[in-house]
Amino acid sequence: MADETTAAELLVRCLEAEGVNQVFGIPGEENIHFVDALRDSPIRYVLTRHEQAASFMAEITGRLTGRAGVVSATLGPGAINLQLGVADAQTNSTPLVALSAQVGLSRIYKESHQAVDLVGMFRPITKWAELVPGPSAVPEMVRRAFKIAQTERPGATYLAVPQDVEGAAAPDGAVPLPPDRVRYEEPSPGQLERAAQVLADAERPVLLAGHGAARHGAGPALLALAETWNVPVATTFHGKGVFPDDHPLALGAVGFMQHDYVNFGFDAADVVVAVGYELQEFDPVKINPGRDKKIIHVHAFPAEVDAHYPVAVGIEGDIARSLTALASAVPRRFEAGPATVKIRELLAAELDRGAADDRYPLRPQRVVADTRAALGREDIVLADTGAVKMWMARLYPTYAANTCLISNGLSTMGFALPGAIAAALVRPEVRTLAAVGDGAFLMHSQEIETAMRESVPLTVLVWEDDSYGLIEWKMNLELGRSSSVRFANPDLVRYAESFGARGYRVGAAGELLPILREALADDGVSIISCPVDYTENMRLTDRLGELSGPF
Repeated sequence: MADETTAAELLVRCLEAEGVNQVFGIPGEENIHFVDALRDSPIRYVLTRHEQAASFMAEITGRLTGRAGVVSATLGPGAINLQLGVADAQTNSTPLVALSAQVGLSRIYKESHQAVDLVGMFRPITKWAELVPGPSAVPEMVRRAFKIAQTERPGATYLAVPQDVEGAAAPDGAVPLPPDRVRYEEPSPGQLERAAQVLADAERPVLLAGHGAARHGAGPALLALAETWNVPVATTFHGKGVFPDDHPLALGAVGFMQHDYVNFGFDAADVVVAVGYELQEFDPVKINPGRDKKIIHVHAFPAEVDAHYPVAVGIEGDIARSLTALASAVPRRFEAGPATVKIRELLAAELDRGAADDRYPLRPQRVVADTRAALGREDIVLADTGAVKMWMARLYPTYAANTCLISNGLSTMGFALPGAIAAALVRPEVRTLAAVGDGAFLMHSQEIETAMRESVPLTVLVWEDDSYGLIEWKMNLELGRSSSVRFANPDLVRYAESFGARGYRVGAAGELLPILREALADDGVSIISCPVDYTENMRLTDRLGELSGPF
């Protein structure tokens, strides 16, 4: 009996076969066999302080590696706490496999303690969710969960493991199934020919790179295509860095709530070549309000239907190979207009003014400029949801894919601090910074203890204004007043020190950059409180409202 392999042990072996390095979660009474089996595995079990935070860690692992991150919880409340991060991964096209316990098969059919329909709850927010009916099903179901999660369009999957299944003996000879790799096809000649016909009549095309371009490693092919055609490139928030922002053809990121500088690059365009763009990243009405632009959709799968995204040609297959083939099919240089230069000048001037702004509390532009100065080209910043996200997405120059991570599918608050822990585990060779508003910070600040216990280097820059700043901005913009958005914060320096971390408070504009550099050079955990003056929010939207184009 002692030599029998349990279903829990078989499950761990299947995770090892999938190349899993970490499992994030909190154990419960009903999955103790699984957690115990991980003790004898090379997989690192990262104990967190909240299941929701664990799900964000798994999501960022999937986003940075392209392989599904794994999160684990007990049944009932533990599993339900996973759902926000699971839904975030699903809407952000990120591979994730969620595992939870469930009540035993002996009582799942009746009213029972902690029994809820977990599979039914997870199905609407995953690509696939199912109950493991017995030990013999474990290899096939784990392989299927990973395959579905990692295949385009990637997303989340969920397996519920009943308590009496977890501890049961696995059948003799049960072994993990070997992973297989999905290979995407070459683009069809017919699709390329139709795209060439559209571009033959084009005068002012623009390239838009989204999350899929980053996932497929299409940056070099995108750069080659843009330079071949002499065509400007904008990115979505998820696509930031897949085209370097210091390239003369870079327009910056599109997706701000107003008609921003970058949008003027689309106003005069007659063709949009959308590369790896997915509609959940931002509403296409912002770049095609008149429904008059021809869309060439380049992705691994067909486009979603939207009245403002009328696809003239869909090129489906491996994105990088599709871009290379498109450059060969259309060996043409377009005439660059003045808009690209003007847009780049406007963005650079705004950031330069911010870098020289010594007012205190700091203006958002100063915080963005100093954050960029403190980090290297390959270092990673996670910009949490809120006003901090809008300023970072607009102004933070990004030079490599997946070095500025933003949630713009579900736009979830609180993901950046736990996500930064995962990023530091996955990419220990670079520095990682979580940029969070004070509203988002306290949603998962308990994970400071996780970082301390796991010896994960972590720097958190808290943009402090005692408010849910983005909501206040939106209220003032649309209603002319705000309400129910103000709160009080603890002393964040003493709060950090209570965990054993280092705490800093920025007392003048000139102090931020030196503090950032000191914290990022430290191997420990640092929390930086930076007071921010968000009166710049309304000044920005007023200024953008006065702009007119084409330039």
